[in-house]
Amino acid sequence: MREIVLDTETTGLDPQSGHRVVEIGAIEIYNKIKTGKFFHAYLNPERDMPDEAFKIHGISTAFLKDKKKFAEIADEFLEFIADGQLVIHNARFDLKFLNHELSRVNKPLLNMANVVDTLDMARRKFPGSPANLNALCKRFDINLSARDKHGALLDSELLVDVYLWLCGGLQPEMLERKSSGSQGTDITKLYEIARKGRSKRTFEPNQEDVATHKEFLQKIKNPMWEKIS
Repeated sequence: MREIVLDTETTGLDPQSGHRVVEIGAIEIYNKIKTGKFFHAYLNPERDMPDEAFKIHGISTAFLKDKKKFAEIADEFLEFIADGQLVIHNARFDLKFLNHELSRVNKPLLNMANVVDTLDMARRKFPGSPANLNALCKRFDINLSARDKHGALLDSELLVDVYLWLCGGLQPEMLERKSSGSQGTDITKLYEIARKGRSKRTFEPNQEDVATHKEFLQKIKNPMWEKIS
């Protein structure tokens, strides 16, 4: 299953008040493994950056002045997320901004039905506990040393690890943590091996092996490969 872990940074809290998206970061995972593919863009919001927003993400008006406008990257962004389920922390916030941007350039809107909200997941799993990204990273012992300010791509990287833990607590050695500075597991190679499959056998199974295999498969209820095919 292809999923896109996504985050945005903006000039403020409400697109209806004239605020815009200034950064988009999105990371692809396939069957809960990072593929190494990502989308990242800084955007010219065609307006100034309020001090309150600058204090959060450190993205200035001057820095964004020569960056592309959303209309220039909309098709590339939609192509990247096209067939994936979105994974977003506090998804309602990001979707209202992204859909506002998409509506401005007459592009199809994103559907909340195709989104997993990790904020909702965390609140169900740990009721009454802090559920912001920082708190969840600390709960799962995810390295936060690179996060002195918010950043869409960095926060997407952190959210991948948080999401995988929320989905079932994968062991740290199974995660690629670029933010930690450690080399970690080469997830991209593992992904390539998984997609290519094992080497073909050099001999055919005999009829007894085939019959035994079919009999074994019939005994399995709700096999996992039917769920992910």
